[in-house]
Amino acid sequence: NLIKGFGIFSVGLAKKLLLADNLAIYANGVFDAAKIGIQPDFIEAWTGALAYTLQLYFDFSGYCDMAIGISLMFGIKLPINFNSPYKASNIIDFWRRWHITLSTFLKNYLYIPLGGNRSGFFRRYSNIFITMLLGGLWHGANWTFVIWGGLHGLFIIVNHTWSKLVTEPFVQNTTFFNKIYSILMVPFTFFWIVIAWIVFRADSFQSALLIFKGCFGY
Repeated sequence: NLIKGFGIFSVGLAKKLLLADNLAIYANGVFDAAKIGIQPDFIEAWTGALAYTLQLYFDFSGYCDMAIGISLMFGIKLPINFNSPYKASNIIDFWRRWHITLSTFLKNYLYIPLGGNRSGFFRRYSNIFITMLLGGLWHGANWTFVIWGGLHGLFIIVNHTWSKLVTEPFVQNTTFFNKIYSILMVPFTFFWIVIAWIVFRADSFQSALLIFKGCFGY
């Protein structure tokens, strides 16, 4: 346990110090500029957005690895909290991989008590949206967090609808096409995750809009 725990702790510490802290330099430069009204160009906007996307993952998963490693050194086994989330092929898969303990908490103590999927598709989608809004608010008392939660709620609803209308009847029945489809959906899913992280990181919605303008060439 000491050897395994120290190994996991070391990996987490490296994620934090070597990767997250260095990526933060690029992310902070872009978002701090947007905070005071400076709009980034196309390259700057995407550099900041991608740097923050990776910084957040390495920072957060690094902390979790350190906690898991230290706990294991004392004989305590904590659950895994990240499972390669940026390899997800859709948003539902992303939330099965990202911050797993929070996702489980939201499901068990918000989504299911609200009624889950037991009262028809309209109520199900309403419960999903409310759960994600509250999940966003859990991160802090700022409208950007609420909007971020709402975006992911909308993404999940679209994901469920698309799966029902397209993926299940036309894709899943063909093994080869299903593999190609899953591979192609990884960068597509990652794109929307990055877009949502811009709102999450921005100081205000106005700052997020400046970065969006840069990302889309305005």
